[in-house]
Amino acid sequence: MTSALALSSPARYIKGVGPKRAALLSRLGVNRVDDLLLLIPRRYEDRRHLTPLRSTMAGGFATVLARVVGVERKRAQKGNLEIVTALITDGSSFAKAVWFNRRGIEKLLKPGCNVAFYGKVEVRYGWLQIANPEFEILEGEASPEEMGKIVPVYPSTEGLNQRWIRRKVREVLEQFLPSIEDPLPQSLLAKRNLLPLREALSGIHYPESEDHWRKSRTRLAYDELFLLQLGLAMRRKRYERDHKAPRLLWSGPLQVAFLKNLPFSLTSAQERVLGEIGSDVERDVPMNRLLQGDVGSGKTLIAIASMLSAVDSGYQAALMAPTEVLARQHYIRVEETLGRMGVRCALLTSGFSQQEREVRLKGIASGEVDVIIGTHALIQEDVAFFKLGLVVIDEQHRFGVLQRQALTSKGLHPHVLVMTATPIPRTLAISVYGDLSMSVLDELPPGRKDVATRWVRRKELARLYDFVRTEAMAGHQVYWVCPVIEESESQNVTSVLKRYENLRETFADLSVGLMHGQLKSGDKDEVYEDFVGGRLDILVSTSVIEVGIDVPNATTMVIEDAHRFGLSQLHQLRGRVGRGSHKSYCFLLGEPSTPEGVERLKALCATQSGFDIAESDLRLRGPGEICGTRQHGITDFRVADLLRDASLLEMAREDANELISLDPNLEEFPSLKAKLLASLGEGLSLALTG
Repeated sequence: MTSALALSSPARYIKGVGPKRAALLSRLGVNRVDDLLLLIPRRYEDRRHLTPLRSTMAGGFATVLARVVGVERKRAQKGNLEIVTALITDGSSFAKAVWFNRRGIEKLLKPGCNVAFYGKVEVRYGWLQIANPEFEILEGEASPEEMGKIVPVYPSTEGLNQRWIRRKVREVLEQFLPSIEDPLPQSLLAKRNLLPLREALSGIHYPESEDHWRKSRTRLAYDELFLLQLGLAMRRKRYERDHKAPRLLWSGPLQVAFLKNLPFSLTSAQERVLGEIGSDVERDVPMNRLLQGDVGSGKTLIAIASMLSAVDSGYQAALMAPTEVLARQHYIRVEETLGRMGVRCALLTSGFSQQEREVRLKGIASGEVDVIIGTHALIQEDVAFFKLGLVVIDEQHRFGVLQRQALTSKGLHPHVLVMTATPIPRTLAISVYGDLSMSVLDELPPGRKDVATRWVRRKELARLYDFVRTEAMAGHQVYWVCPVIEESESQNVTSVLKRYENLRETFADLSVGLMHGQLKSGDKDEVYEDFVGGRLDILVSTSVIEVGIDVPNATTMVIEDAHRFGLSQLHQLRGRVGRGSHKSYCFLLGEPSTPEGVERLKALCATQSGFDIAESDLRLRGPGEICGTRQHGITDFRVADLLRDASLLEMAREDANELISLDPNLEEFPSLKAKLLASLGEGLSLALTG
């Protein structure tokens, strides 16, 4: 290595790497020298106490060091299966290492070479056998630096072997470890009993014991979580310091009248959340609050009450929804409720003619409109608000955070309430929305019935048709949801168009409607109004009806090819039924071909709780998939795991908030501030924009 090499240098400048190997390292996420330090081993081989072949246990995993006696390749008598078998010995016994359809292995394993094998040990036809083992050819009799130690096994890619990766990691560690500065305050290390950074970096690659590895991993995971929480806390503190919001009147005449005339009592959760929002908007610090709640928990009521606070105070309120269908649903509900109270409401979506749009824009700009409901059309440049005091953003994960910023910039730093369609796991909410205060509606209104949920196969389709007919003839309505609009050769799924034609033919005596995203706005409105009005018995649709549609008379939801949907999305679709007094049903129609698909359907059948489903969804899909974006790397941790490290995340958040409250600009900790800006500078200006 040259003396000019730095931790921030491109990886290609590491001695022995060059452009070609740098391209291969990039596949592993290694683009700079310091990335190599955080190339976390995916497992370890304990070569301190190697298992002799004679002592291996059938059914268990083992690492064995053995010499190759001979190798043969042959084709199975039945099927197109090629088998490579290596006869191996360690002096205590013999065994066979077997690979299926793995070309080229016989060229690597030469008789007489020493090899470390790792895999599951079985007994087949009287022989010890290790099927499809991972292996590493050892140079000479054995590599002294790797014998008698715990050896890391790294993520790899074709063209880079384990020994080469290990050597490069070791070289970088040896050159840079002595000069690495620990950015965490010493008081924090002592408070949380964390290893010094140098020891943790060394220990994650070359642990001396399992406990040493665990402590090393904990320190590195804490660093990732702490830096993110520190950035969020700093961002929030700066925003509150630099921006002022209007002080809104809470419990004003319009809001009090609205709540007083409700035909039901608020749940204790709704009362608690209203109190939390009221405390926020009465201050001149802009509210940034995330409202979570299960399907049917009453989030819309909270939104309306909050918007009335703005109107009571002489300001406008805006509600932005992710789809035109949902925006219109909100408008109909809000206009029906508030119109009779003298509150002037307007709908603004991209579906209006230019003349209709200009009339609405004029009313918004002049202050003739109090409450504006719309889609992304609200953030277009020609939309000017008269006096925007509060913004409600529905189904936040559908919007980029930059869109949230664009809408809030329409007013003089209005208060912001963000509502999610279904609950987000707490760890993910803290990570992605950590700069927002959080409110949770963890209680459903009394009388809300569970939706009977069942997984059905295609062979049961005729019985499902009979059930649908029975419900329709009883005067109830049915949703039938398909994952795609049109069929394609690459996807073996039923399209909404094909199912629509099939159901029209099957239920010729019933009224069947069609809804999907490619319909014109006017056609969507007509279909929606026909279903709400009871003029359609069955609505065949894509997931465009996933959120916000409220038809109490709909009692049956059929989700076709259900394994193609995410778990939270399935729960959201199920939430379209069970909104009235009748028993409701959800049928998951599908033939999943993967264990994950099967687990998704079983999980939905097993619980009605959106909070439980959110945790399962995080485990099955990961944070980026749930958010619909990788959040510009914010949740893409190298070491930390949001499921495994929930308690560590809570500690990191507590420590970050405490540090920023004492030192908002980290003036006393310049190295920590530099590390924060280097790690999350771009993320803080994009994914965490607020």
